[in-house]
Formats: sequence, C-alpha cells, structure tokens
Amino acid sequence: MQNKEDVIEIDLQELVMLLIHWLWLLVACGLVCGVIGFLVCKLTVTPWYESTTRVFVLTRSNQQTLTNSDLQMSNTLTKNCTPLIKSRAVMEKVIDTCGLNDSPESLASRIKVAAVNDSNLISITVTDADPAMAQLIAKEVREEARKHIVAVTDIEAVNNETEANLPTHPSGPSAKKWGMIGALLGAFVCAAIIVIRYLLDDSIKSAEDVERYLGLSTLAMIPVAETNEKHKKKSSREHEHVSSEMVKAVEEDAANDLVVQDLHSNEGEE
Repeated sequence: MQNKEDVIEIDLQELVMLLIHWLWLLVACGLVCGVIGFLVCKLTVTPWYESTTRVFVLTRSNQQTLTNSDLQMSNTLTKNCTPLIKSRAVMEKVIDTCGLNDSPESLASRIKVAAVNDSNLISITVTDADPAMAQLIAKEVREEARKHIVAVTDIEAVNNETEANLPTHPSGPSAKKWGMIGALLGAFVCAAIIVIRYLLDDSIKSAEDVERYLGLSTLAMIPVAETNEKHKKKSSREHEHVSSEMVKAVEEDAANDLVVQDLHSNEGEE
C-alpha cells in the first residue's frame, strides 16, 4: 500500500484578504475588550503608591579632606551596601516600628533599592496601597538601614540626601495600559478564530478547488445565487401580471353586471 500525505496549502494573499474583509469585526472585538480591560482596572484593581528616599554613602581615609580615592571607595561600598538595606534584620525592625502584618520577605518584595547612576547615592522606593504608609515605611527603612550599614561595614556615615515624599497620585496600575492590552488581545483572539476557521474549512468554493482536490476539470459554472435572484424577480413579475389581468377581468364583469341591471330597469319602466 502506498501512503499518501495530505499537504495543506495556505494562500497568504487570500488569508490577508480574508482578514481585511473581517476588519470591522477585528476592530469591534478590540474596542469591546479594550473597554472591558479599562473598566476592570478602574473598578477592581487597588491602586498603589510609591514613596522614594535617597541616602549618600561616605567613607574617608583622612578626616580633614575628601579625596577622589575616598569617593571611589565609597562607590564600591555602595554596591555592597545595597543588599543590606533589604536584609531580614532591617525588615523586622521596620515591621515592629510601623506595626505591619507583613513578613520580612513580603515587605522586602515591596521595596526597590538601587544605586543612582553608579554613584554614592542609594535610592529606596517603597510601594503601598496607602500613600501615608508608603512614606512612613520608606522613612523607617532608611533610618534602620543607616544604622545597620554603619554597624556592619567600615563606612563612616550614611547621610540623608532626599526625604521620603508623600505621593499624591497612584503609581499604578495604568488603566490605559490595561485597555490597550485588552484591545490587542481581543483583536488577536478574533483574528486567530478567523484564521482557524479558514484553515479547517474544506468545502469546495471554486473551479480551482475542484481541480485541486478532486482531480476533475470543470465544464461550466452556474451562478446559483444570481439564478435564484432572477427566478424570484421573474416570478414576482409574472405574479404582478396575473394579478393585473384578474383585476381587469373583475372590473369587466362588474361593468357588464351594471349594463344588464340598467337594461332590466328600462324594460320594467316601459
């Protein structure tokens, strides 16, 4: 026996034309899903706020002057101090001071620590659903981290560079971004459904399909839809013609009855 493998041919041009034909549906699905994403973000997702403070790490070899080597040494120590800010010891003290219900790991996940442009500055950003609490946590993290860094390392001082701010606007989530993601996702799913239906549709639609799948040559094509339309128009015209003839016949019969009635009335008078 000889095995035959079915080969699926995809006409990219036809596929593109199909998507263009259903472009209105893609746009409609994108708009609906975009509005849904926007509303879900506005109505169900809790906004969060960010408060940021910065500290300056300083060490010096000479108490009288500050040299370039001191700055370079401080820069190197800054990178080593960054993990200490989110250490368990600092997180536990902040939790006790602020009366939080978070675990040290949970609190550390809401804190971002990074060196500012490879300088001696360290940025501490805290995220919380309450703006006042975000400011308080950022302030306490900074203070506890200063004490912990000085105690662990040989750094002379960790000074405040910027106080923790009180956020007035939520940092996220972005309802516009959710709407855009929803719109793109809706349009993509709709396009995927159209393409899958196109690939799974094995019905014969043209003479090329007959020759490709059945191996037969077509002699002629009958436009069924057009023929049915012409047949309907012809039937309606014939119906109108018959109706008009029936109306004329009824009118003639009525006229004849009137003539007969007039003749009978004249004979009775005579």
